[in-house]
Amino acid sequence: MSTSSLPSPARAAALRAALLSAGFTADGLLDLLGAPAYAALARSETVPALRATRGDGPQQSLVRLFLLQQPVPYAHAEAALPVEEALADGWLRREGAEVYATVDVRPYGGPDGEDWFIVSDLGCAVGGAGGIGSHEEGVVLGVGGASTTLAGITVRTPVGSALDLGTGSGIQALHAAQHATRVTATDVNPRALEFTRLTLALSGAPEAELLTGSLFEPVGEATYDLIVSNPPFVISPAARLTYRDGGMGGDDLCRTLVQQAGAHLNPGGYAQFLANWQHVEGEDWRDRLRSWVPRGCDAWIVQREVQDITQYAELWLRDAGDHRTDPQAYAERYEAWLDEFEARKTKAVGFGWITLRRSDTDTPSVVVEEWPHPVEQPLGETVLAHFARQDYLRKHDDASLLEGHFRLVAEVMQEQVGAPGAEDPEHVVLRQNRGMRRATKVDTVGAGFAGVCDGSLSAGRILDAIAQLVQEDPIVLRDRTPESIRLLVEQGFLEPAELPER
Repeated sequence: MSTSSLPSPARAAALRAALLSAGFTADGLLDLLGAPAYAALARSETVPALRATRGDGPQQSLVRLFLLQQPVPYAHAEAALPVEEALADGWLRREGAEVYATVDVRPYGGPDGEDWFIVSDLGCAVGGAGGIGSHEEGVVLGVGGASTTLAGITVRTPVGSALDLGTGSGIQALHAAQHATRVTATDVNPRALEFTRLTLALSGAPEAELLTGSLFEPVGEATYDLIVSNPPFVISPAARLTYRDGGMGGDDLCRTLVQQAGAHLNPGGYAQFLANWQHVEGEDWRDRLRSWVPRGCDAWIVQREVQDITQYAELWLRDAGDHRTDPQAYAERYEAWLDEFEARKTKAVGFGWITLRRSDTDTPSVVVEEWPHPVEQPLGETVLAHFARQDYLRKHDDASLLEGHFRLVAEVMQEQVGAPGAEDPEHVVLRQNRGMRRATKVDTVGAGFAGVCDGSLSAGRILDAIAQLVQEDPIVLRDRTPESIRLLVEQGFLEPAELPER
């Protein structure tokens, strides 16, 4: 499909009004289909949704047209939307007495209850009729798990300018348009920019600046307050699919993206990415990622998952539909992936989040960690709080830390672990019920300290009181405790009283 064959956004407002009037929204779909059929769509199973849309009402017709990509009688479509305008603008095509959708339109609920629509190629809305698989070069996908993950971790403070690098169908640009005065979206695929234009128009969002090109080349030396990217991060032996393979060897695309981002951030600005990285034989993966962080930037890098090279190759071979091809061709492509990994001494591949903040400090904070456990999205506020705490810790040595006032974060709970009936617990666990949902073991001093932190007393005075209770030398306790306090602050169990309460 060429760019010229895509729909025109000129009358998208009228189409949007018709979709909303018919209840073709995220909430409306859940009500119509029911939870089991709605969940089945996420697995690319359409039979339950087809059964739920056997009627001829406007809502059923729109679901069959735009989400399930089934033909609908002209008369049924006419009752649901301005069909002649939709035909003229290219949203629909007609064959005899039936009409067909030319693009996939997926209802998407915004963070504040907005009714948005993500436009993508037919069969390419993840959880839509086609799901992922057997895609051709140049196709534009809809919303998937990676897209929603990035949207959830992104900092959402009001900013003057935002850049969505590698925009795809425009989901990140759509989110950014709600809190950025000016949004720029780029993509190496010109069709992706046209789909972004359609997504923004059909969602009632302001237009964005759309630029074609790779990485930061389209924006020159421009700088931004926020940069987001869900790049084609897959580490593969060949750049077969634009939406997936970056065209650089190994994890070079992700490394280049991160390293170049610092020069395009305004002071205090954030850059947030999803990425894959190699676990190379004889190399600590944490050191590999630390080397990516550009000068003048703080960083928080979280590895969420690790796959061995066979799991990784099989995942992306299935994604491309190669498992449905001739077995010999599949085996040859599998071999090519393993040859690539062997040549690069790659033993596994990590996936996760990378957040940079332009701080221009001589002592940057670079935290690289593994956290494969469940988290609570959205995490934008958690990201902001992380860097605020890092600023505090950077400015306070151990002596000033003991003079500081702290409070236990509201959602933190204490668990005592030990044998039933035992007089004392084996250990105490502090657990976050929100955000990153961390858990950490503490000793009795740490538990007692955290339990009385309400911001009223300095850390030193609390330790002096604990020392008296446990009959320990207060000077010794003051000497050995700052490291534990620093860790509890860094991980978000305690927060300085001078910071805004979450």
